[in-house]
Amino acid sequence: MYADRIKNLPPYLFAAIDKAKQEARSRGVDVIDLSVGDPDLPTPQHIVKALNQAASDPSNHQYPSYEGKLAFRKAVADWYQRTFGVQLDPQKEVLTLIGSKEGIAHAPLAFINPGDAALVPDPAYPVYRTATVFAGGEPVIMPLLRENRFLPDLDAIAPADARRAKIMFLNYPNNPIGASADGKFFKKLIDFAHDNDIIIMHDNPYSETYYDEKRSLSLLEMEGAKEVAVEFHSLSKTYNMTGWRIGSVVGNADVVAGIGKIKSNIDSGTFGAVQDAGIVALGSPKSVVDEIRQVYRHRIEILYKALKDLGLELEKPRATLYLWAWAGGSSIEYAGRLLEKTGIVATPGVGFGKYGEGYIRFSITQPTARIEEAAARLEKMGN
Repeated sequence: MYADRIKNLPPYLFAAIDKAKQEARSRGVDVIDLSVGDPDLPTPQHIVKALNQAASDPSNHQYPSYEGKLAFRKAVADWYQRTFGVQLDPQKEVLTLIGSKEGIAHAPLAFINPGDAALVPDPAYPVYRTATVFAGGEPVIMPLLRENRFLPDLDAIAPADARRAKIMFLNYPNNPIGASADGKFFKKLIDFAHDNDIIIMHDNPYSETYYDEKRSLSLLEMEGAKEVAVEFHSLSKTYNMTGWRIGSVVGNADVVAGIGKIKSNIDSGTFGAVQDAGIVALGSPKSVVDEIRQVYRHRIEILYKALKDLGLELEKPRATLYLWAWAGGSSIEYAGRLLEKTGIVATPGVGFGKYGEGYIRFSITQPTARIEEAAARLEKMGN
């Protein structure tokens, strides 16, 4: 009945986790869900107000443009200029997305022919691999290992794989690991892409969720990046807008145009009122994001200490909403024991790929009081 591309897919990780949560709750367990990176903080009120006003505008009740309103694309370009010092042409180098996941999932269709390769990190957000398979491509795995600071070893990629790869997915600050990349690595990455004629697709939704004074980088800050790369960004994490479904892909004009051609044949664009609210979000005072970041920083400290005291091996992340802890053995079994003993739901690392086995990902997207309760339960588990 189903096409092979469906039959060959593993169960989507978070759907399986949802089932486990529902079963636990049906048994009366007070579940603390630290499995999904869905911000619990509300969207800032000035953005909600902007949506309410825009939804009353009749011009937003018709089909939007496929590439997105020019005003929204200009707001994205202005935000990149202010945040990273990156100049973008809003007409050619910015495309509006229905959330970055949608853009990432559609992008390989523009560049991958059946049998082509895509370089995919492991562990990683599952959509990179799935999108490659849907396009008929072959995922070639790049292990992200602790001894390499969870960066891909570009020198270890077989020359034959590099030559036949059309695209490479990367994501720093990284989900699920929380690792960051520096300018030195990004420069080497750009040289690698130039040498092998590879398009880099950099997923960067966590750039503003960092916890020290050194901000996270955009790949596009690096010299030569726009010749080989695009970057996906989303308002979901930065402004607590996961349910709004709005993001962008920016960078190389030809790559942006290719993704746009796929989208124009698949969807009809992003609701105009959401774009108008997105313009307001991107123009928000710096204090709005600073206040959100401060809440997350406090939660990271609480949960990091609890996991260290429990005896798990982990480093404090300098960015993202996640802690990536080494538990050893089967990550699925460990997550099951954790749910049974504490009522805490965390994500088994193997769900993000082979090289995630033995790790557990904990998210901080629950109210601070619930993070404190989780820490107390972890303390009891360790005693």
